[in-house]
Parts: sequence; C-alpha cells; structure tokens
Amino acid sequence: MPIEVDVAVLGGGPGGYTAAVKAAQAGRSVVIIERDKLGGTCLHRGCIPSKSLLRSAEVYATIGQAASYGVSIPEGTTIAVDWKAVHKRKDDIVSQLYKGLQALMKQHRIEVINGSGRITGPSIFSPRSGAIAVELENGDSETIVPKNVIIATGSRPRKLEGIPYDGERIATSDEALDWSTRPSSIIIIGGGVIGVEWASMLSDFGTKVTLVETADRVLPTEDKDVSAEIAKALKKKGVTILAGATFITESCKLTDNGVRAEVSVKEEVVAIDAEKMLISVGRQGNVENLGLENTDVKADKGFVKVNPLTLQTGESHIYAIGDCIGGIQLAHAAMHEAAIAVEHLLGKKPSRAADRDIPRCIYSKPEAASIGWTEADAKAQGMKVKTAKVPLRAIGKSLVYGESDGFAKVVADETTGDLLGVHLVGAHATELIAEASLAKLLDAIPWEIGRTIHPHPTLSEAMQEVMLAVEGAASHG
Repeated sequence: MPIEVDVAVLGGGPGGYTAAVKAAQAGRSVVIIERDKLGGTCLHRGCIPSKSLLRSAEVYATIGQAASYGVSIPEGTTIAVDWKAVHKRKDDIVSQLYKGLQALMKQHRIEVINGSGRITGPSIFSPRSGAIAVELENGDSETIVPKNVIIATGSRPRKLEGIPYDGERIATSDEALDWSTRPSSIIIIGGGVIGVEWASMLSDFGTKVTLVETADRVLPTEDKDVSAEIAKALKKKGVTILAGATFITESCKLTDNGVRAEVSVKEEVVAIDAEKMLISVGRQGNVENLGLENTDVKADKGFVKVNPLTLQTGESHIYAIGDCIGGIQLAHAAMHEAAIAVEHLLGKKPSRAADRDIPRCIYSKPEAASIGWTEADAKAQGMKVKTAKVPLRAIGKSLVYGESDGFAKVVADETTGDLLGVHLVGAHATELIAEASLAKLLDAIPWEIGRTIHPHPTLSEAMQEVMLAVEGAASHG
C-alpha cells in the first residue's frame, strides 16, 4: 500500500530536514526520502568537516606563533600534525551531529526512507503528478503519495571536462576531505570561497599552495576590499596567487609524482607541478533522475526553476529549495527557504529574504563575512553611497587576541541613510556578521547600530565604530 502523507521531502540536507521539522511542528505528517545520509553535503562533505579541518589548521598555526604571546616552546620540541588524529576529530564531530539529527527526526515523528525517489505523473495512486516512487536500498520499492512535495536535493561540485579526475591526485572538495595524507604541494583551481578556504587551511598546515583564479582577483563576487585583504593574508602565508589566469585544461596530466598543469597568465604560459590538484569551480544542482519530465516542474541550466517569492515550481503543490535552485548556495539559505516554503504551503504569506541579504561567510584565517551590497555593486545600480572602514588594529580586543589584521566596512545610502552592506575581515568575522543580519531584518540604520551599547573590550566594537564612522561620529578616529 502506498504511504499517504501531507508533505514529502526529497533530500535530507539542511534545507530538507529543516522543512520536515517545520512541517511536523505544524502538525503535518512528513516523510523524508534520502538516498545517502541524513544531513546531506553540509554535514558529511561540506560545512562541518571542512570547518573542523580549518580549526585544526588554525590551532597548529597559532602554536607556531606562541612566542608572540609570551609562551615559549622548549628548544628541540617538534610541533607536528597528526593527520589521522585531525581526521578522527572531524569524523567524530560529524558522527555526533549525525546521531543528533537522527534523534531529531524521531522526536518529531518524521519518517526517513533511505532510497532514491522519482516523482511520477498522474496514476492510480494520485490524480495529479507528485507521487514519489522510491527505490529502496535493499532493492524493494515504495510509493509515497503526498499532498505537497518539497524538492531539496542539493548540489555537487562542478567538474571540468577533460580533466583526469582520480579522486586522489586530482579531486573535488568531496574527495579531498578524505585524503589520507596532507599534500606537500597543491594546485587549487578556483579562487572562490571553497578554494580560498582550502588554500588557507593547507598553507597553515605547511602545504605549498598555488591558487589559480580566472577573474582578476580572488573572491571576485565579494567587495574589493575584502578580496584584497584576504589575498594579502594568503600571500603572507606563502600562497602563490595567479589571478586573471586561464587554466589550460588539456594540459592537465597525472604524473608519477602527482599532477602537472599549465596556466596562461598575461599571455605567458606557466607550467606548475604539485603533488595534488583541487578543482573548485562552483557547484551544480542535483536535478537529474528526479522524474521532473513527468511534471510541469522545469529545470534551467542545471537548477530547478521556482517562483522567487513562494518557491513553488511549475506545479503549485511542488516546491524546491536550497542548492538545487541555484542562487546563493549556503546551508543557512536553504534553511531559510525551507521555512518560507512550509509557511506558504500552510497558507501563510511569508517574506523571503533577497539573496544579497543572506550572510556570506568565509572560514579562512583571517575569516571574512559580508551581507548586502558591495560598494561597487551599489554604485553600479546608480546609488549614491557613503562608506567607512575601521581597521581592527584600532580595536583593543583585536590586539589582545593577537589578530589585528582586517577591518570592518559599511556601505550606506548617502541620500536615505539606509544600511546597504557590511563587510568584515578578521578574527570571528563569521560570528560578528549576525549583528548586521539582524540590523538588515529590522531595517536599522547605521546610527542606530552605532548608538547600541557594545561591551568593551570585544571584537564587536568594530561594528559599533564603523557604524559611527560612516555618520562622521567615530569614537576613536
């Protein structure tokens, strides 16, 4: 007999399990169909494991700077990285969170079905498309008949044609997380968020890193000041950055010692040899083999098309959220979209945040975080802007913490005084950006944030100072 439910969720990543919980909390019966493990890419191949590695790299780098804190390491003492222990810590964190997620599903009486689901057209089970045929792990099949479907199938690393991927010497970030040894040298193709995080982490561990980016700067979609500050930090670590470079894919070869590639930089071809190569050139939606052809749900350029306000597809009872719809591909964006989709199917009128008003975080060392308009994009839209930038070396806690590189920058509308964007580089920037996110939600202006009492000494004072500075009222400058 088919399983009849109110909501069926295809995919158990952050968007999928959040949607399931929200629907269950509203009293709806819910099924999640997940072909791999609950938690998706974020928990098993992305956010959590990569940040665990980054934390280990940060600790290792900090120990190397112990003398600057007045802490001496006895002469002859070797500070070494135990790569197996680093990975065990990562795996233990993932395992703990996975168990917690499984318990959460039981708590909300959400049935999780492990298998591959395909949406079917009208049939004896349902007069409209939306029933889901599930091929179970054991080879059996199951049919789910829901009133609503939420597609949350996520994404995967995009691969370049003609590259001899073997998952070991040439890999995407998925495979790189399982490397059994730390590479002595690496070529990273792609200077976006993932490429920069891996460059930062591996260079802190002592790997010789060459970072190749097609645009004229790393992090090309971020504010130019953020890009410049992160590039400076990477170069200080010893990372070689080749920006404005073209990776000659047909030159990429596996060698006895690793990999060789050629890059065209300013009309000069540069050959690079390294032990490993990481391809980090974006992600593509998991939209294949979902049975979309049986419905009026459409995909465009590898992503499911949705109404940007309601997240409905071409079928009003079928929604899509998260990475599989493109846009800003972040776990917290998927969670936000999950709440919007569920609220809409419950008959409410939710308000979805614009992509630019979702915080963007980069977990390099130093960290970077942004929300809203970049200065260049705001000007390109014809806005008259005013900006302010406060260096972290002006903030006492930054000096105490031992990480004074970086800044806080605000972009505001000169005419209305509205807060347009906030851009941070420095220690714990990814935590500090939450205040700016709240400010955007409440439509606060810089003056209001600047007048908010911030504790001293804290890194959060950088936010207060920059908000006062854009109004010409900075306390320290």
